[in-house]
Amino acid sequence: MASTTNDTRQTGGSLTAAISNAIVRITAEYTGRGPTKARTSIHDDVILVLMQETLTKAERSLLASGQGDFVLETRARFQNTMRDDYVLAVEELTERRVLAFMSANHLEPDMGAELFVLEPHAAAGAGGGADCMPTKAKSDRGAHVRFDRAHEAVDGERG
Repeated sequence: MASTTNDTRQTGGSLTAAISNAIVRITAEYTGRGPTKARTSIHDDVILVLMQETLTKAERSLLASGQGDFVLETRARFQNTMRDDYVLAVEELTERRVLAFMSANHLEPDMGAELFVLEPHAAAGAGGGADCMPTKAKSDRGAHVRFDRAHEAVDGERG
């Protein structure tokens, strides 16, 4: 995985590759095996990481024996425990705060998706600096209100 510092911000393909690598590495650390393929897309304030062949051998065995619901529940629990590390990696690589993280899995075909919603650029610039970048993801019930207000401010500037 490529590293970043506060002075050197990755962009374009190197950023998407770094995010994919980080998510694969974190998944492998937690589950003992990472996905065989991962692709990251960034559009405005949204990062989507699509992964293929995510299931472990044990999960594939459970699926084959008709226990797909259990596999999905277990996988959801894995992703919940990985949440803080995923969010921290994305925040460090993008130098932006993650407002929301969502995760989904699909069994056939074997795919997973990690979705990160970033704080809008206008909001990050308005507050300026370190207080926009927490070191750990925290539950923040007011985040959606700040998200809406920040987008209204950005939309107001455009219109």
